Amino acid sequence: MERVTRYLDEQGVKYVIMHHSPAYTAQEIAEAVHVSGRHFAKCVVVTIDGRLALAVLPASDQVDLQRMARSVGAGSVELAGEADFRDSLPDCEVGAMPPFGNLFGMEVFVSPHLTQADLIAFNACSHTEVMQLPYESFARLVNPVEIAL
Repeated sequence: MERVTRYLDEQGVKYVIMHHSPAYTAQEIAEAVHVSGRHFAKCVVVTIDGRLALAVLPASDQVDLQRMARSVGAGSVELAGEADFRDSLPDCEVGAMPPFGNLFGMEVFVSPHLTQADLIAFNACSHTEVMQLPYESFARLVNPVEIAL
């Protein structure tokens, strides 16, 4: 989480960190920190024609890989295996990646469902911490590509 908090501090972005008991699914985590599943950004690591990328969507949604492939004009979009991305996200527990793919050399794609939120919350590199900040700040810093996921 240090990489993300340092980046946000450097950019002057205000954020809140919330602690919770260990939880592993986006819906469980959203519930634990009392955030709507529509405003909790879960991150799914995918490979798009062989390159790693992040799909960021509400906890209550699922990635439609075929729709995503059509949206980005890719030949294939697949879920990345843990071994595919473990080294690319060295500061994060597996499954607890923040949506700041730009800090890890990954392109970020965001669901239009999430762009409607004033505030978004997301895993802060661990299964016990969540960060919350304005969606507008996330969009400005990450410049995600909005596509149908």
